Amino acid sequence: MKIVLQRSQHASVSVDGKIVGQIERGLVALIGIGHEDTEATASALADKTAGLRIFSDDNGKMERNVIDAGGDVLAISQFTLLADCRKGRRPAFTDAAPPDRANELYEHYVSELRKTGLSVPCGIFAADMAVSLTNDGPVTIILEL
Repeated sequence: MKIVLQRSQHASVSVDGKIVGQIERGLVALIGIGHEDTEATASALADKTAGLRIFSDDNGKMERNVIDAGGDVLAISQFTLLADCRKGRRPAFTDAAPPDRANELYEHYVSELRKTGLSVPCGIFAADMAVSLTNDGPVTIILEL
């Protein structure tokens, strides 16, 4: 499982020109799920996402997590994070989990985040989405298990 977290001042995701999820301050989580991933992987990364201290405190140090900062998490599935570009010029997506399994684990990740009290609006799994965000910092972190 690979997650790209971007600290944002504002973010939204649209499908067919309609906003389906948006946040103000918080994290945008782009989530790629592989064949080897499990519920335990999704739970561990949800815990890491919620607890990662990448928001500034009053002294400008990264000491607050998204919960402490009063933020939300915009969760967006993105199988292209599992692209293998080592050969040729066309990415291979053979490392990505099949859609049904990937959706189960994506939903598990979102559910685990919501258990922390976070608001977690989402994109639509497997839809063609347009993501808009104002990156804050910029701070971009890659999580993998």
